[in-house]
Parts: sequence; structure tokens; C-alpha cells
Amino acid sequence: MSRPQTIPMRPLPLLLTLLLCTCVHAQTSAQSPTAAAVRDQAFQQRLFLAQSSPAAGLEFKNIGPTIMSGRVADIAVDPADPTHFYVAYASGGLWETKDNGITFLPLFDDLPVMTIGDIDVHWITKTIYVGTGEVNSSRSSYAGNGVYRSTDGGNSWTFVGLPETHHVGRVIVDQRDASTVWVAALGHLYSDNPDRGVFKTTNGGGTWQKTLFINDSTGVVDLIRDPRNPNELYAAAWERTRKAWDFKESGKGSAVYHSTDGGANWSKITGATSGFPVGEGAGRIGLSISYDTDGERFLYASIDNYFRRDAEPRDTSDKSLTKELLRTMPREDFERLETYLVDDFLRGNGFPKDVTAESLMADASGEKISPQALVEYLEDANSLLFGTPVKGFELYVSRNNGESWERTHESFIDGLYNSYGYYFGQIRTLPNDPEIVYALGVPIVKSTDGGANWKGINADNVHADHHALWINPDRPDHLINGNDGGINISYDGGKNWRKCNNPPLGQFYGIAVDNHPDGYRVYGGLQDNGTWRGPHDYEAGPGWMQGGEYPYKMLFGGDGMQVEIDPRDNNTAYVGYQYGNYYRIDMNADTSKFLTPKHELGQRPYRWNWQSPILLSPHDPDIFYLGSNRFHKSTNRGDDWTLTSDDLTHGGKPGDVAFGTLTSISESPIQKDLLYVGSDDGLIHRSEDGGTTWTNILGDLPTDLWVSRVSAGKHDANVVYLALNGYRNDYFNSLVYKSTDKGATWSEIGKFLPEEPVNVILEDSLVANLLFVGTDHGLYVSLDGGNKFSTMSGGLPAVAIHDLVIHNPSKDLIVGTHGRSLYRVNIGLLQGAAIEPGRMAMDSLETARYSTRYGTLDFDLNAREPEVAIAVYNPGAGAGAELSVKRKDGTVLYRRDVKLIPGVNQFTYDLSFDGRFAEMMAAELDKDRKEGRPLTTVDAAENDVYYLRAGEYDVVINADNYNASVPLKVK
Repeated sequence: MSRPQTIPMRPLPLLLTLLLCTCVHAQTSAQSPTAAAVRDQAFQQRLFLAQSSPAAGLEFKNIGPTIMSGRVADIAVDPADPTHFYVAYASGGLWETKDNGITFLPLFDDLPVMTIGDIDVHWITKTIYVGTGEVNSSRSSYAGNGVYRSTDGGNSWTFVGLPETHHVGRVIVDQRDASTVWVAALGHLYSDNPDRGVFKTTNGGGTWQKTLFINDSTGVVDLIRDPRNPNELYAAAWERTRKAWDFKESGKGSAVYHSTDGGANWSKITGATSGFPVGEGAGRIGLSISYDTDGERFLYASIDNYFRRDAEPRDTSDKSLTKELLRTMPREDFERLETYLVDDFLRGNGFPKDVTAESLMADASGEKISPQALVEYLEDANSLLFGTPVKGFELYVSRNNGESWERTHESFIDGLYNSYGYYFGQIRTLPNDPEIVYALGVPIVKSTDGGANWKGINADNVHADHHALWINPDRPDHLINGNDGGINISYDGGKNWRKCNNPPLGQFYGIAVDNHPDGYRVYGGLQDNGTWRGPHDYEAGPGWMQGGEYPYKMLFGGDGMQVEIDPRDNNTAYVGYQYGNYYRIDMNADTSKFLTPKHELGQRPYRWNWQSPILLSPHDPDIFYLGSNRFHKSTNRGDDWTLTSDDLTHGGKPGDVAFGTLTSISESPIQKDLLYVGSDDGLIHRSEDGGTTWTNILGDLPTDLWVSRVSAGKHDANVVYLALNGYRNDYFNSLVYKSTDKGATWSEIGKFLPEEPVNVILEDSLVANLLFVGTDHGLYVSLDGGNKFSTMSGGLPAVAIHDLVIHNPSKDLIVGTHGRSLYRVNIGLLQGAAIEPGRMAMDSLETARYSTRYGTLDFDLNAREPEVAIAVYNPGAGAGAELSVKRKDGTVLYRRDVKLIPGVNQFTYDLSFDGRFAEMMAAELDKDRKEGRPLTTVDAAENDVYYLRAGEYDVVINADNYNASVPLKVK
């Protein structure tokens, strides 16, 4: 359970809040970043919609997993007690442990944002500063809204400014004065803005001064303070701009700056003659300081060097083919090649099996295939990203305060950053031993000779992709590491690690459920952590260690993506990883088959989205759909493919990020072959013949926005829903639409939704006007077809919702979050309320069981008490009511007063009854007593409480104008 939160309420009245949120669509174009004031009012509206929500009484249950966590952004460790530390997650909020990672408590669940870039703590006064907005510039690096301060260890929070910084690289609080703070701000991710650089406050955030500014696309990603000379600070500036189709990872603005007056003034210390890389290839920089025993200062700076490597001289004895050789090879030279060389190239680069040297030579002689066509077959945005020969990670050191720099190593350090160093950049040194240096990347590596040589310390039990590291200054082999898989602790310098993943912090992209006869199971693809399956009724706890098997099982690796389950066997699953790589797996046999279709030789590669969409047809599970920039259809479970469309996007754009791709596929469950697809560049198409022909149905909708979801109606073949998302324009408004004529025309729904990017819209399978919407900040429900939405937040933090699925037999809604794993909630009462809005209703009760152990103490000396969950929907206003339990003859065995709120209410009942009726119950039990059997006695338990015996009863709720009852069976 999270601690109580206090947050600043803004002065604008609620009416103005609602007006701002409803009219902003007309005021802001899709290309314009959403202003901080609008985002702030969206948060106020979220709170308002929670207060009046008919779902306010619903309690979400987290169902894991916990063992595989999510991306860590920062760690802050108590210098007086290293078993006490805080962990900031990229999208899962802030957590505290006081027992070395055995248990954690969330501290940031109810704030306007849950994404964190960096934290720092003034330990003496328990003052915490949180800089929101993840620093790593990833595809799901959510924008923060500034800085928050807590003066009571995280019990309450106050917003203290910098709302347009969006992404914070570093926060430093002066340990001599909790009111003095420095913030390194990166600024917007997808747009230029001036709110970036170094900011300083001397009054706890009351006012801020921007002391270092380079330009509108260059922020500050790292900031350090000399522990021996506290007036000296060093800042790492980073020029970067991300677009949906391209990432400019480096630029002339990247540099290291130095201040000698507490951050008031700055001078650049990485000029053209300094020896440090500068210019267009200068990428993300990390900083650290150490002193040797003679008191000499070592200033270390790592850099993601995006300058190209010099071409290495080719070994004249190496006859193998490469793309570079083929790129300029004349056809006549190609025809003279030995066939084994060509075949080796084809097999090594994944060409279709029917493409052989023999077939190519025949085609080449007929001028059909050129050597350059083989190169074009392989080159797409991913090859530009992963195949670019950049220098990558480099470490430099300066012993003269930046006047000159030297690279610490002679050769390239391959595999640490590759070509996506923007995702990394942290280095750490021991404060009093400059020979010990750690660099964090895909692995974590350690040098014991000042960066000359390196060795990996990614031992067993440690995930890849590292972002945070704390070194115990009193015990240097004691490390706490934060990575894409959570928290690890080592006491031997990284030789062995312990995993500390108790909180549910998984970052899900897509989820699914099956109908397994032993209880349905949930599935999902996790960011960087593969595809997992687990029981729907999972309860977190360490008990699985005793049995030796964790309830969740990893099915596949990579970045887990969308999942489809064959409903006929609950065993065949379709899973995959990034950029369209999908497999069909037999879960029982633990076998898999690669399914993704290849383009034909002579064609450009298909463009696959990071999360390419898949779908099993609801009419025939043998039919499997897959989307690149074109539509692929298989009628035999992916064994063979038919390409049924031309390009269904605007055609892509030059860049190193796959773009111009399909993002969503839906087929009407009512009308077979009625298909819809949406793209990342804002197009929507419809097919009514199974994908053979397509019609653009964008109409007059906003253009150039990511189609996060297109969803065919489940009750009317003419209905289709649409969610557009402007996250990749820093445009955070909510855009949800409905069509009643198969997309010929569209009308906006959800006009009173808070302005938050929408990721998913789901229509209930039982009730047409029951809709659910998941955004970057929470979950919303509408009981009237989308005219009015309310917040669903009972036990569900304000985390990004990426996917939703309903398990129809149980009426459970499964919520896939990007930062807090999976949640489950029963929506049966909401379904009833949507069908009959004015009727009080109660959920059916599970069968209870009488036990003679009720009222006794268990092994932990806790009283054993039965518990029956009771849920009732109240269609009226809040009021008092009576909860009673009756025999079938109307005798009231139990009664108590309860307080009803509007909407869903939940109570528990302990199966107790008034002991005055014990003899009556005994007589009832003896009705069918066999001759000779002793008479039944109904006695109180050890705790003097009488508990219901086997029989059938009614649980009744009576309010002034409403009443409802459900049967209760006790075995």
C-alpha cells in the first residue's frame, strides 16, 4: 500500500479546467507540443473524474509478475545505512526499501506523472528531490512535468517547478543546505524548446535560475559536483532530437562545461584542440571524478562517439563477400564469382532459401538481378541503426581540469553501446581510487587500470542494459545496480549478484488471455524482457521459493511484443520480438517456428514497426494476420503467406528508425473478412474482402498522428473505434473516435477525457456501450458509449496503460501497464450498470466452506477468519444501508449497517451469525439426520464467534430506494 500523498492543487477553478480540456483540440495542431498548463489541468480533471466515478469502489489486484522487473533510472542510498535506499524507475515511480531490497514501498503513485529521470536525497532532513521524465530517450521514455520535493521522506510531495523540462538527467541537492539544488534538464524529446540546460535554486524550488543554456536542441544529461571542492561543478551537454522516423543522437552542442562558482557561471572545457571529440558526431556524455593518493584530480568523461570508424584495410586473403564489396561491384565481376562465396553471403544474411548462387547467376545474365540488388534487399532503417560503424563508447580522462583530454584505451570497446549509446551513458569511479572505473551499457564493464582495459561483470542473475550504479565508499565491492530488469546487489565487486525484484514493475507492450480448463492464464510481452505467461490469480510472495518454481514462466526472449493464443488448444501461442520477428510456439513441447515473411529479391525490405501488429482471426484461428508497411495473411497458421496489399502507409521517411509501418490490426468478430489497419504515420484503411482490396478511411481526422489502436465493434458490424496518439510530437492530448458506418465518417467521443495520450480503447464483449480507455496516465471507463468517462483507480496507480483484454467467462478485465506489470479487476457490476443504469445489483458470491478451524490461531498465531467478498452496484447517491444474511425462511441471522457510495461498493463478510439462532441452525442440519446419529450441536468457536454451517442463505443489501440480494452457499 502506498503512503498518503499531498500534492499542490492549482488555483484554476474546476469549470475553467473542464473548458481547457474540452476546447484544446481546436486550439492546438497535431504538430504543436502540449503546454504544461494543459497537462496540469488534465491531472486536476483526472482527480475530479475519480471522485465521481461509478467504478470508484472497484479494487484492482496486481497479478505480477515481479521476478522480471522494469527499467531503473536511478538509485539513492543512505550513507549511514546502505540497507536503506530509494529506487527510481523509468515508468514505475519511486520506491523505498529499509531492509536491503527484501521489501519495497511505493512513494510516488498518485503524482501527475510516474516517470522519473533522477533523484537526490538530503539525508539528514529526509528531503527528497525528484526530477521527473526519463533521461534515456527511448521509445517509451515518458515526459515528466518538472521537479517534486518531499520534506518527510516521501510521505507527502510538493511540486517545485520546471514543468517544461520534460526529461531530467540529474538532480543534486547540497548536503550542507537542503534548499540549494541543481537540476540538469534535457528538455523535450520530440521537439525543440528552451527549457533545458542547468537550473539552480537556493530556496527549495521557490524560484529557479537557468545558469547554463546552449540551444533549443541541446540539454544537459549529466551533472557532477567535486566532493572536495563543492563550488566546482561539471555539466555534460547533449544535443539530440528524436523523431518518429529518425534519431539525431549527436551534434555540435554536445560538450563538457565547468563552473567554479557553484554553478552560477560556466565555461566549455572540450574545445576543438582539447583532445575530446567535438562536432556533429559528439553524442551522450557521462561524467565522474576521482582523486589519487597524492590528491590529483581525475576527471573522467565517457562519450557515445557517433563519428564513423575508419575503414579497416581488407585482408587480401579474405575472399568472402560483404555488402560494401557488392555495393560497387560490376555485374561481370559478380558473374565470375565462385558460387560458394555467393551462397555463403546469402545464407549468412538470411536470404530466402530458394535464392541461391545458381539462380542469381542465371538472373544476372538476363539482367534481372544486379549485385546492388542484394545490398538493397538488406538495407532498411534497422540496418542504418545497427549496421552503422560508429566508434561507440569511449572514455577520456583529464588531469588538468579539462585543458587537455586523453583517451584511456587504445582499441575500440565493442558491444558496450553498439550504435544506440543514447540509451546509456553512466560511468562511475571510486572517489579515492581513479584506477577503478565502471561503465554502464548493454553489459556493465569494469576497469582496474584507469580505463585501459575492461572486463564484464554481467554475472548470472543480472539483466542487461544498465542505467544506475551505486558503489559503497566504505566497502567498494558492495554494489547496487539498476538495469532494465530491476535491481541487483553484489558484495564481491560483481562476481555474484542477488536479484531484488519484489515490486511488480514490468513494462508490458501487449497482453492476452487463454481459456485453460485449470484456470485461465495471462500472457504479455515485456520491454526488453521477453514474453511471459502466468496464472490469472497470482499473488506475490516468497512462497514460490519453497516449492522451487515461480508461477510465471518466460516463453520467449527479446523485447516481448504482441501475443495471440489459439483458443482451440490453449497451447499454441504466437509471440515475437521487436521489428516483426514472430514465432509460433508449442508451449507444452517448448518448440518454436519462425513465421515472419521475407520480401522478394528485387524488392525493398518490408518496414516493420518496433511493435508490429499481429492477429488471429476470431472466425478461423488458422488465419493469422501480420502487418509491416503492407498486410500479410496466412491461412495455415503462418506456414505460408499471401501479400494482400500495397503500401498502406505514406511510404516512410529517411532515417534510422523504422517508420511508415502498420501499428494496429482488427477484424470484426461479427462480419468475417471485415478488416481495419492503422499506421504510425496516421492512415487508417478498411478491407471488406479479407485484405484483397483496401479503402483509405482517414477522412477529415487529424493527420500525421500515430494510430495506437483501431478496433472493430463487437456488437455492430458498422461500428469501429479509433485512438490516435501524438506522443511522438510531444502532443499529449486525448483523441478517441467512433464510426457507425465502417469508417466512412467519424465522430469524436471521450470529449471529457483528460488530455493524455491514448494507447488503447476496448469495447466490452457483453455490453455495447461499456468502453475502456487506457492512456499514458491511467484507465477510464464509460457506461454510455463514450459520452462520459470516469477514472478507474482503486488500487491502480497512475501508470501508463498499454493494453487491455477481457476474459469473458469470468468477466475479468486484465490491464497491461508499462511500468507496474498486470492488474485484474472484475467488471461484472459495470456490465450490469451499463445494461440497466437504474438498478441496484450484486455480484454472485463464491461458494464458502465451513471449517472447525475458524476462530483458532494459525502457526503464526493469527486468528483464522473466513472472508466472503461482497460487491454491490449502487445506482443512487451515497447513503446508509443494511447488509443482512438470511435463511431461506427469511430469518435474519446477521445484520450490520454499511455506507454506500455511488457506483461500485465492496465489503467483506466473515460468515458469522447471531448465536441466538444456533439451536435453529442445528435443527436445520438435523433434518436429514440418520437414525442413531447424534444430534448436531452448533457451538461458538474458540474466539466466541458463531460461524455459518453448511446450507443455503441469501445476502441482502437494503437502502432507502434500492435493494438487491444474491444467494450464498456454504459447504
